[in-house]
Amino acid sequence: MIEGGHREEVRFATIQEFQLWYQKVLIPKYTSDEFLNVPIKNMQGEYMVVRPSSIKAIRVEPIFTTSIDRDDVE
Repeated sequence: MIEGGHREEVRFATIQEFQLWYQKVLIPKYTSDEFLNVPIKNMQGEYMVVRPSSIKAIRVEPIFTTSIDRDDVE
């Protein structure tokens, strides 16, 4: 959740990948007003930029293999 009530969804392939980004990229700059790149994994080559000081909450939700939408499976 971003300041002002905006919500964005960003997915990481593994919890370890999220933890690495969180600890190495976000936490050291959490009070900064400079833009920070957030990788958007479902759109290759695209990034979201956000001011770390405007991030008010992060929700981490695991997605299990049984949670995958299987409409494309024949």
